[in-house]
Amino acid sequence: MTRAALRVATWNVHDLKDDVEAAVRVVRAVDPDVLCLQEVPRRPFSGRRVAGFAQRCGLSFAGRHRGSGGTTVLTRASLDLHDSRHEGLPVAPLQRERGYAVAQVALPGHRPLTVASIHLGLDPVEREHHLLQVLSDVGPSEALVVAGDLNEVSTGRAWRALASRLPQVSPDRPTFSARHPRMAIDAVFASLPALPDDPVPAPDPPDLIRASDHLPMWADLDVSRLATVRRD
Repeated sequence: MTRAALRVATWNVHDLKDDVEAAVRVVRAVDPDVLCLQEVPRRPFSGRRVAGFAQRCGLSFAGRHRGSGGTTVLTRASLDLHDSRHEGLPVAPLQRERGYAVAQVALPGHRPLTVASIHLGLDPVEREHHLLQVLSDVGPSEALVVAGDLNEVSTGRAWRALASRLPQVSPDRPTFSARHPRMAIDAVFASLPALPDDPVPAPDPPDLIRASDHLPMWADLDVSRLATVRRD
């Protein structure tokens, strides 16, 4: 049976406050099937701006992302989108809004998988609590992807809690800051195995620096076990 691949990427786009044209070029270079975003614009009427960005990247935006703490999931039009929702998480008074986005997507002829985009906060206790709430909502599932900005490295409690449920499938390399990458705080975790990422997408390095303060991360997932039609 031929292996079927689905590229899932994650990126904190810094509220699209930087060079949006560079950001579009980066996304097109990575060429994801599913793109988990953090820090998308979330003020009133910002949905039009996110939708415009998605369209320029060659992706689709389901909309209605307000209340999700600036998270959303963009998808390639050729995928089957079974469900899309944006959820809020409880925070202390006067603290930044937090939330997550969930999409159920499938390659044609395959069962769906659940993808969640997360952006955890700056408080380590809150990060762990929020991560466990997200996992309680989206899992367990035989086909689950959680990707995003965890705001901590692999020794943090939230990261370890997530890694105990889902293997990290993206490369272990620094993602922050884009100009001087020193901390690996963005990653993709999945219940599906990763395929070798060869050839590796190569966004233009100056574009990466101009586009955001984070670097994107991605993984090619083997979704052949979700096939409902045999491919010889």
